[in-house]
Amino acid sequence: MMKVALLHFGFPEYTTGLANSLVNHVDLTLIHPAKLSPICKQLADPRIHIKSFTKPERSRYPGNFFSMIEMMQIVRDLDPDVLHVQETFDYWYDLTLLFNRMPPLVTTIHDIAPHPGDRGNTPGVEYTKRIAFYRSQQLIVHAQVLKDTLSQQFRIPAQRISAIPHGELGSLYGQMANTSDVVREPYTVIFFGRIWPYKGLKYLVEAIPLVAKHIPEIKLIVAGKGENLEQYFPDGYDRNRYEIINDYIPNEAVAGLFGRSTIAILPYIESSQSGVAAIAYGTGTLIIASDVGGVGEMIKNEEDGLLVPPSDPRALADAIVRLLRDRQLQEKLRSAAIDRCKTDLNWSKIADRTMQVYHKAIDTSIKR
Repeated sequence: MMKVALLHFGFPEYTTGLANSLVNHVDLTLIHPAKLSPICKQLADPRIHIKSFTKPERSRYPGNFFSMIEMMQIVRDLDPDVLHVQETFDYWYDLTLLFNRMPPLVTTIHDIAPHPGDRGNTPGVEYTKRIAFYRSQQLIVHAQVLKDTLSQQFRIPAQRISAIPHGELGSLYGQMANTSDVVREPYTVIFFGRIWPYKGLKYLVEAIPLVAKHIPEIKLIVAGKGENLEQYFPDGYDRNRYEIINDYIPNEAVAGLFGRSTIAILPYIESSQSGVAAIAYGTGTLIIASDVGGVGEMIKNEEDGLLVPPSDPRALADAIVRLLRDRQLQEKLRSAAIDRCKTDLNWSKIADRTMQVYHKAIDTSIKR
């Protein structure tokens, strides 16, 4: 049986979703910083081996050097046929690739470049992460547009890049939910996730009063950490219309927030892919999103969601009004979304395609 090490520094829900299906095909070991062990052990199939290493919280701390030594020792002891790494924004790992002999390497790239205005990224990592682009035998991205970008801008041969969809996450968050007694609120919409300028929250805030002229019951949940939200509500806000949770959302509360909401709104002005859409699909929450980047590719307009032009509050408001008023359209989109969770967004299907990438990586490594 093929031996695979799956290394990640974050994305625990995504990684365990993939791991739980991969373990049906391979002898799988999950490797990560120790702080991720509790959630991974909660979600992971018991057949998956789990290894952890110490990792300082701050990237500038010199202890990261010893952390990478510990990590590489785990990899060497395992001696896997394939090392699959979930993209990291850690330049210590990127530099580690330069000074170590690696097994056949597969890297999943979630974001090729930093998002505009995202202050959470480590300075300089947009340059060091390119090391992984060129050291990996195979790369995985979540949209054809990202594959084209890697191929055209970074001159990586197309045969080394596979576009595999982002798997649904709603079922995983459902496992972690602290309650199952959730009622869908017919006029509630949600904006969820990190709040930075590229997420386009300002356009949604501008759209809500336009929606309220037609649907006075409209309510917006804003749940996530990032920017100071006072800039969006300089004169305060109506607490009957807005529910603001400007903080980190515990995993146990995520499914409940989506379960309450009829629509998840993704008003992004730039995007690679979206874990938020992946949660919405798996929780039966409808989606309205900007037609940008990988999100515009992930959501099939008028089939399992609605797409609108970015930076356009009027178009966004019109779509919200249309969908909240049309129960037949809601059922159509929700049914199609559930079907996709059984097809291309299903982790078993994604694991099958990932296995094909592993074989390519091994073949490429042998030829070298």
